[in-house]
Amino acid sequence: MQRIDREQARKYAFDFRDEPLLKIQPGESVEIETYDASTGFFKSESDKAIPGKRPGFDRTPAMANPIAGPIFIEGAEKGDTLVVTIEDILVDSYSWIATGPRRGPLGESTRWPELSGDYTTKIFPHSPGPSGTTRDGTLHFNDKISWPITPFIGTLGVCPDREVTTSLDGQGEWGGNLDIRDVKPGHRIHLPVFHPGALFCMGDVHASQGDTEFTGTAAETKATTRLKFELIKGRKIPYMRIDKPDSIVAIFASRPLEIAVETATIMLMDWLITEYGFTPTDAYCLVSTCPDFRINVYQMCKIRKLEHVAGAEIPKRYLK
Repeated sequence: MQRIDREQARKYAFDFRDEPLLKIQPGESVEIETYDASTGFFKSESDKAIPGKRPGFDRTPAMANPIAGPIFIEGAEKGDTLVVTIEDILVDSYSWIATGPRRGPLGESTRWPELSGDYTTKIFPHSPGPSGTTRDGTLHFNDKISWPITPFIGTLGVCPDREVTTSLDGQGEWGGNLDIRDVKPGHRIHLPVFHPGALFCMGDVHASQGDTEFTGTAAETKATTRLKFELIKGRKIPYMRIDKPDSIVAIFASRPLEIAVETATIMLMDWLITEYGFTPTDAYCLVSTCPDFRINVYQMCKIRKLEHVAGAEIPKRYLK
C-alpha cells in the first residue's frame, strides 16, 4: 500500500499546479498521516494561540490547517465523479482546542470577559478502547466529562477548476475546509472532478466535534488514515455528496445559513430525481413531509471567509 508520511502533509492550498505526491489506480487504498490544524504547535496548555508566536501566522492568510496531496488517480477526467471511501482513522494520543481574543463568535465578548481577555488552550487526553487503540477509545474533556472518540476528516477535496484556494478557508463544490462529521469511517464521499487525475488532498482530522463547531476549533488532532479511491466515469455532480450505509446527504456551503439549507435541500432533490427516479413533484413533497428528512448544520463559525455548511439527509429506505 502506498502512503504519505506526516512530514509530506504540510501543504496549505488546493493548488492544481502542484506535483502529485502519489499516483494510484482506481480501487487502490492509500495510507495518509496527517498533522493537526496547528501543524504540531499545540502540545500543552502552555501553548497559546497568540498569532505572533505561531509559525506561519506572519502570512495572510495564515499557514494553518495543513493537507496532504495531491494524489493523482489514473483515468480521472473532468466530468467524472471521484468516490473516496474512508476506511480507517486512527487518531493521536491527544487533541486540543484553542480560544482567545478575536477568535470565534465570542472572541470579543463583554458578557464573559475570560473568553476574549486571554488565550486558553485545552488538551484532551485520549485513552485506548478494548482494541488497545484509539479507534474505539475515549476523549477526556476533564476529570468528570468524557465521550467516545468519533473521528472524521475536516478538510478534503479535489483541486478546483481554475482557482487556487487555501486549506484554511477554501470551500466549494470540490470540497475544502467543510468540517463535516459524516466524513468518517464507513462513509463514501462523492466529489466532482475538474482536472486529469482529480488531484485529491486531505487533512485536518478531528477527534470529535459538536454541530456548528461554534468556537471555530474542534478537538484537533494528528491521525493516520486509510482511504480508497474509485471513479464513476462520465457522471458529473453539482457538489460534494455523502453516501452513508443507511442514508444519503447532499452538501452545500453558503451564507446566510438559510441559503445553505435551501440549496442543500435542492441538491438532495436533484439527486433523488436524477439517480433514484423521483419526479420533481414527489421529490419536492418528500423533503417537506418525510419525518426522517434531516438538515445537519455541520459548520457555522465566524472564521475569516468560511461559509456555513449544511447537509440535507434522507434515509435510503425511502429510495427503493
